[in-house]
Amino acid sequence: MKDAAPLEGDRFGTAPAPRETAHLIGHEEAQAMVRTAWDAGRLPHALLLGGAEGIGKATLAYTIARFVLSGGAAPAHAIDVDPGHPAARQVAALSHPDLLVLRRTPNDAGKLPSMIPAETVRRVRSFFGSTAALGGWRVCIVDTLDEMNAQGANALLKTLEEPPTRSLFLLVSHAPGRLLPTIRSRCRMVPLRALTVAQVVEALETLSVNLPALDRSRFPEAAEASGGSVREALALLEGDGLAVRNATKVLLDALSEVEPKALHALGERLQGDRGGALASFVGTVEGWISDHATGRRQTASVRLARLPEVWEKVRRAAVDAEVYNLDRKTLVFRIFASLNEALRP
Repeated sequence: MKDAAPLEGDRFGTAPAPRETAHLIGHEEAQAMVRTAWDAGRLPHALLLGGAEGIGKATLAYTIARFVLSGGAAPAHAIDVDPGHPAARQVAALSHPDLLVLRRTPNDAGKLPSMIPAETVRRVRSFFGSTAALGGWRVCIVDTLDEMNAQGANALLKTLEEPPTRSLFLLVSHAPGRLLPTIRSRCRMVPLRALTVAQVVEALETLSVNLPALDRSRFPEAAEASGGSVREALALLEGDGLAVRNATKVLLDALSEVEPKALHALGERLQGDRGGALASFVGTVEGWISDHATGRRQTASVRLARLPEVWEKVRRAAVDAEVYNLDRKTLVFRIFASLNEALRP
């Protein structure tokens, strides 16, 4: 793998960022919907792209942005713009004057904050309050809404309520059901399904051109275990990812009877990790929660009403651990303590 990559909230390790990904794998229905709406002159002013993390929501957002900002410069019935098109190059470089991207970026200390600052969100008003620099559409990508606090969400809502003409919001969310109802009601929901195993393998094969250190012999195993998420597959392929996933599953299956020394051992495996094993651990836990919340898996003692709260605690603990480089053993104990809350009568 390359030695370093820009510190960006939407980038996994040294893999290409969504804005740099020219070909979107999957989500054909969503792409067709955008093309049909565009051809009919009825493109909604806001699309809420919802689904599991790592399935290509941000990549879809940038694909749509390239299409719209290029004036629809794509073959018939498609939205894929030639990577050499000026608009495509500008979107990849985040230099297009009519594109605003709201996301987590490094602060003055060189660290990624856990949330998108509200002052960053306030740029939306001035961006849409001015005339489009190139006389066409203006596009705002928010990646992700889940990383925006109530103050930021309210600032965004003011423009969503009265969108100017030829403006488009592309809002990414891992959990759209937890967003403010006032935001959801002003968007067209675009639910995205997890990728198939074959599609995840295809994505990994594409990424392997830039990530030659990936072990291609493990692609099928990682894709099968990824839950349809390319990001999760990458986490599993990095270092101890697959082994950590298997160890975490064993502990989750014996949740109420897990001994502290087992948690200590798992935390020890995560110490010094650069993100792969940690992401694998968190992804496995979130998959366990999702399986119980959706009924794909049932454990009699799990209280479904508590799962959304536990899911939020897990996400916040994981983000804090990565942003502030917190002790991994402490993280493991915190997360399993939160999971055990869902078992209490």
